Amino acid sequence: MEFDLTKEQEMIRKEVRKFAQSEIAPVAQELDEKEEFSVDLTRKMGEIGLFGMFVSEKYEGQGLDYLSYIIAVEEVARIDGSQAATVAAGNSLGIGPLYYFGSEEQKQKYLPKLCRGEALWGFGLTEPTAGSDAGGSKTTAVKDGNEWVLNGSKIFITNAACEMSLGVTVQAITGTRPNGKPEYTCFIVEHGTKGFKAVPMHKKMMWRSSNTAELYFDDVRIPEKNILGKPGDGFHQMLKTLDGGRLSIGAMGLGGAQGAYELALKYAKQREQFGQPISKFQAVAFKLADSAMEIECARNLLYKACWLRSRNRPFEIYAAMGKLYCSELMGRVADRAVQIHGGYGLMKDYNVERFYRDQKLLDIGEGTSEVQRIVISRHIGC
Repeated sequence: MEFDLTKEQEMIRKEVRKFAQSEIAPVAQELDEKEEFSVDLTRKMGEIGLFGMFVSEKYEGQGLDYLSYIIAVEEVARIDGSQAATVAAGNSLGIGPLYYFGSEEQKQKYLPKLCRGEALWGFGLTEPTAGSDAGGSKTTAVKDGNEWVLNGSKIFITNAACEMSLGVTVQAITGTRPNGKPEYTCFIVEHGTKGFKAVPMHKKMMWRSSNTAELYFDDVRIPEKNILGKPGDGFHQMLKTLDGGRLSIGAMGLGGAQGAYELALKYAKQREQFGQPISKFQAVAFKLADSAMEIECARNLLYKACWLRSRNRPFEIYAAMGKLYCSELMGRVADRAVQIHGGYGLMKDYNVERFYRDQKLLDIGEGTSEVQRIVISRHIGC
């Protein structure tokens, strides 16, 4: 077995870490406090190649393996969950479906600008009454001549309502299958289309400088050419998209855990009580030891899932395991980190409280922890 990263992967980690520390860290706290999406940071992330990392160079992507992309998300999340969310959603949910399922015309039209980080794209799946239960979707699209008429709404959609947002991929019910279940189709909807409105969501507990939106579709007319793939392929596209997205959410959990752990370790070595650094006390040292051990376990699990994916081998169960374990791991590590900081860990002057808040979304987004356990249990034959 080979555990060493390639020289290219090591360089990506080094360069993204350097960028995150120099460009993101100085402004992360302020952006979080103001609940402000940063166009400037997003464009800078595009300039260093953080969008379209797994996309062919034909469409101005980087043509890299999936693990390289996951390492990049991990390193951004080590500093700030909001910017990591912009990158992860921009790639896995925005670029991914267009790249894997789009026509050549659609790829040529949208991917270059998205891969350069000049624009963002959303993935409209979640609805007010359809989160974990995708079958509860109520958004519909009805054929009318050479067009489809879209009606409904979506909620909690990342990268869909900022000034960089170019459009969204929307899943809608387009009929009924022979078994009586809904038929789903995905549509490409550009901003500026009549009847389509995207409204930013505010007052979030976490990812406060990530763009989140509610989407409304009121008799939105969509040309036939804007179907993603074939009519009726939407459910399959959704599942494949979520499999890849789980890896990026896992990377956010892993990177966030690493960041919280490092903050706690640094503080424990500096903070003195009873005449010595608190890191010397077994109660604190054991918390740090547990965190270091679990982070190493998480990294091995997540990287294995990426290794399988890159070799076109079944990876779905490992994606679910990686997402679940890394998400919940960050919760444990961030909790220990706040405890080690004591009262200071509850203050916004200390970054550790932001890590504590940002983690909670990871238990919910891209399939809740409960859903991941359902996926895993089905794979093992329960």
